[in-house]
Amino acid sequence: MLNQNSENSNEESKNNFETSGDFLKTLDRGLTVIKCFQNNPSLTISEAAVLSGLSRPVTRRVLLTLEHLGYANSKDGKFSLTTKILSLGYSYLSSHNIWEIAQPYLKKLSNQINESSSLSILDHTHVVYVARVSVNRIMKYSLEVGTRLPAHTTSPGRLLLAYLPEHKLDYYFEQAELKAITEKTNTSEAQIREELKIIRENGWALCQDQLELGLISIAAPVRDIRGEIVAAVNCPTHSGRVDINKVINEYLPLVLETAEMISHNIEFEIIQ
Repeated sequence: MLNQNSENSNEESKNNFETSGDFLKTLDRGLTVIKCFQNNPSLTISEAAVLSGLSRPVTRRVLLTLEHLGYANSKDGKFSLTTKILSLGYSYLSSHNIWEIAQPYLKKLSNQINESSSLSILDHTHVVYVARVSVNRIMKYSLEVGTRLPAHTTSPGRLLLAYLPEHKLDYYFEQAELKAITEKTNTSEAQIREELKIIRENGWALCQDQLELGLISIAAPVRDIRGEIVAAVNCPTHSGRVDINKVINEYLPLVLETAEMISHNIEFEIIQ
C-alpha cells in the first residue's frame, strides 16, 4: 500500500511539473522524436509523427531543426540521425567518469600480460579508442585515444557489431566500406555475418591478420547498467612471439575479467 501511494505521489508530481511554466515542451518533443530512431535507422516525417504521437507539422519542425544543427540528415524524403547525436551520449558517459573508471583496470590487465590494452566504442562504421594503456608498440598503426579504425578489421569492432540489433547491423553493411587492409582481411559480408554469430555465441571476439599481418587481437564486452553492450576491452599481441593458443587460454580469461570489472564499476558509479 505504501509503495502504491508513493507511485501515485510521484506520478502526480510529474504531471504537476509538466503543466508548470518550468516544463519545456519543445525539448520534450525533440527528445520524443529522437527516441523514434532507436529501432528505425530512417523515417519519413509521417512515420516519425505516428511513432512519436506528435502532429506532422511539429514533427517536421523538430526534424528540420535536428538537421540544421547537424544531428540528422535527410535523403529521398527520409531522415536519419548522424553520428553527432552520439555526443549527447558522450556527455553522459563523461559525467560518470567512464573512461577514468576503465583506466586502472586496463593498466592492471596490461601489467598482467605485458601487452597494451584499450577500451573502444562503435561509432557508425568505425571503432573509436576512448581509453588506452600502451606497453609495447607492436603495430605499425599508432593507436591513441581518439584513433578510429574500420570496425570489420578489429576485434572490438567485430564484437560490438555482433551485438547490434539485426536492423542496425543491416544498416551498418549498407554504409560500411569493407576494404581489405591486408591480404587476409575478410571483406565478404556473408562471411563476416557468420563470424559475428559465432562471436555472439562465444561472448568474445578474436581477429588475426585483419588489420596487420601477424597481429592477433582479442576483445570482451563491457555492459551498462541495463546489461547492454556499450564498449569493448581488447588487447593486441603478435603471432611472432605469442601463439594463438596462449592468447585464448591465458589472455582471454583476464580480458573477460577486466571487462566484467569495468562493467560492474560503471554500474556502481551510476547508482551512486
